[in-house]
Amino acid sequence: MRLANRVGALTPSSTLAITAKAKELKSQGLDIIGLGAGEPDFNTPANIIEAAYKSMKDGMTKYTPSGGLPELKQAVIHKLKRDQGLTYENSQIIIGNGAKHVLYTLFQVLLNEGDEVIIPTPYWVSYPEQVKLAGGQPVYVEGNEDKDFKITPAQLEETITEKTKAIIINSPSNPTGMLYSKEELAALGEVCLRNNILIVSDEIYEKLVYAENKHVSIAQLSPELKAITIVINGVSKSHSMTGWRIGYAAGDKEIIGAMTDLASHSTSNPTTTSQFGALEAYDGPQEAVEEMRQAFEERLNIIFEKLISIPGVTCKKPQGAFYLYPNVKKAAQYAGYDDVDQFVEGLLEEALVAVIPGSGFGTPDNIRLSYATSLDLLEEAVKRISTFVTNKMS
Repeated sequence: MRLANRVGALTPSSTLAITAKAKELKSQGLDIIGLGAGEPDFNTPANIIEAAYKSMKDGMTKYTPSGGLPELKQAVIHKLKRDQGLTYENSQIIIGNGAKHVLYTLFQVLLNEGDEVIIPTPYWVSYPEQVKLAGGQPVYVEGNEDKDFKITPAQLEETITEKTKAIIINSPSNPTGMLYSKEELAALGEVCLRNNILIVSDEIYEKLVYAENKHVSIAQLSPELKAITIVINGVSKSHSMTGWRIGYAAGDKEIIGAMTDLASHSTSNPTTTSQFGALEAYDGPQEAVEEMRQAFEERLNIIFEKLISIPGVTCKKPQGAFYLYPNVKKAAQYAGYDDVDQFVEGLLEEALVAVIPGSGFGTPDNIRLSYATSLDLLEEAVKRISTFVTNKMS
């Protein structure tokens, strides 16, 4: 049987590939430390679990509207007003099966064959693949490490063509953890307004920001920017609800309407029970969100200094999310490897530490380490990486 051409163009997820190999080695009895996780290591807060359970007991187990429960839409509207000062109507909100599927649906209704979407590097692995699946063309702009992996207005301006439909801005970023400032977003927004480019603002790590840094949504900078921005967010990272699969988009009524129509033919609706859990996540107590953020910040501050003490490792200190994204090109060379992908394989097979190669994010000299695991395991993992490099050097 011949598969569709669109599937042949897909690149397998490097994150899932390394995770699968780590699990295989672990099943063989090896003491693998996995730092590939893209999810918090905390359980979902108890009040959210209870709310979902109660909804089931109360018989809330049937279909909901394709675009999501009206009351959950209202909770999202309230959240956006409370946190960003943004005002939306129900018709401007869609609830979907996780932020990833919301993004997929957006590109499906937005892109025609050959439309270009600007994607700064490093990027989350699914952005290019989702664009390609919709018939679009990913166009990459390098976020240089010496500029904290962020692109400039000049870079954006020179990349835009008559085929450019949108740009993706992910702040805080997966994989770098870097954050665009209000001034940086305003400058990029000016270019988008001048060229009539849609902004896809992925804000899924919004609540995980550290030190004195603050998350800013580009949509809140002006009514004009809000009009050309689709905000993507959800409860997966903020409330440790990755498996619940609830995300949302907020923006232009016509685009949201098209996404809702597509959802009616593809998923019917997001899981009803999960929607009631998300309703409690947004309307209920928020203390657990802050506790988790503080735990991540503590781990970051401890593990960062240990990581950059390894020979050949340099790293920009993240401002958000829960990833470290060090440049290990020199460390790989010190250890006798031709490239970082080989270095990652060696780490897994010999040091028993699983990390994600940066090649999957568009920057082959880096690796991504998640600190969404216990501090003891993090310290042991960094110790193993250090020993691995120094032993190979000697």
